[in-house]
Amino acid sequence: MERITTEMPINDLLAKHPSAVRVFLAHGLHCFGCAAAVSENIGQGAKAHGLSDEQVAKLIDEINEVVEEDEKAGQ
Repeated sequence: MERITTEMPINDLLAKHPSAVRVFLAHGLHCFGCAAAVSENIGQGAKAHGLSDEQVAKLIDEINEVVEEDEKAGQ
């Protein structure tokens, strides 16, 4: 399984794993619709929207859970 980190560009993540959008929404992030998503990574986007280091870590953990579910389902 590919481990998602804060360094992954937002657009790359969502192109590979569109279901991760629900994690962004659950954290109040609408990065997928932002023009900055082209150049920002997940950590930058989360920090720009005021998430703490702990919240960013939780976001990454939840994204990785979704990615793992997708890969198990063959998506």
